[in-house]
Amino acid sequence: MTLQLLIVEDDDAVATALVDAVAAAGHTAICVARGADALLRHREAQMILLDLGLPDMDGLEVLRKLRLITSSPIVILSARDDERSVVRGLRQGADDYLVKPIGLTVLLARIEAVARRSRLSSSSSSELQVGELRIDLDKRTAGLGERSLNLTAKEFDLLSLLAQHAGSVVTREQILDALWGDAFIAVSRSLDVHLTGLRAKLDSPGMIINVRGVGYRIEAP
Repeated sequence: MTLQLLIVEDDDAVATALVDAVAAAGHTAICVARGADALLRHREAQMILLDLGLPDMDGLEVLRKLRLITSSPIVILSARDDERSVVRGLRQGADDYLVKPIGLTVLLARIEAVARRSRLSSSSSSELQVGELRIDLDKRTAGLGERSLNLTAKEFDLLSLLAQHAGSVVTREQILDALWGDAFIAVSRSLDVHLTGLRAKLDSPGMIINVRGVGYRIEAP
């Protein structure tokens, strides 16, 4: 399995060694040195290798924020070997915790093991259906019952995201990340406006449910 990795590491020498190692195993990688950049570019990768000692914010805080917006596997690579850091990392959602220095052969084996557990090769359909709601992701069209829905680009993206997780809550952070590319910018009001427009066009009360303080869930009408 070939993976696209995001390496979050501020030490250039270590980052270069990691890129060379994963490339030798047939994977590709992009590198960033700051936690803020990891939050912006995580969608470009299938797995994240995260250092904890970053210049702009603590790596555990980056991990916490990533887990609000992505389910992609995250492997911590850190010189912190104290039990408290390891436990916190795993409890906050890391898929593995490796202490530096680590042999590159061992690192590659752990990456492959995490990838197998995560079943990264799963495919998704280009068509979604939730009750009478039908969405064609390739043609970017949607309909409800006999009606075609004339949606704006943002309304279509919002509806598609909710439909892909039908029956489950999609957090506001996940929505902001998917639609605006940053889960932590102040565009919440824009989300509210698009959500109001989408609900009006669906004209199906109770279909999009507000889960107070968390996010939204779509249910079959």
